[in-house]
Amino acid sequence: MTTTRYGIKENQVRAFNKMIRVSHQKLNLVCDMVRGLPVERAVDVLKFSKKRVAGEVLKTLLSAVANAEHNKNLPVETLFIKEIWCGKALTMKRIMAGPRGSARPILKPFSNLTIVLESGTAPVKKAKKETKAK
Repeated sequence: MTTTRYGIKENQVRAFNKMIRVSHQKLNLVCDMVRGLPVERAVDVLKFSKKRVAGEVLKTLLSAVANAEHNKNLPVETLFIKEIWCGKALTMKRIMAGPRGSARPILKPFSNLTIVLESGTAPVKKAKKETKAK
């Protein structure tokens, strides 16, 4: 397999979303829900998620699908989420007044999101074995 820039293969495409106003821990919870799923299933999961950041993840996923269609002519039916990760961006620092003239910090974190889609069949996840309690 040949690779292009940034280690992306010919049957892969990626999309970024930078400066999302949420902490990376909260964003990672949504990323874990859709990791490894086919695109149609991931869109359904994100549309009906109650997490606020799911809308930003959905927007980035649809951008990656559009990149796959337009730039690499990949069929949408065969796309699945190969990799999805988030990381820290900057943190806005604000000050709130505290008792006796002191100050308390308020930290407002931002995050980055990267999605890599691949064309092909999604790997099947192994089901966890149930253990009997004796």
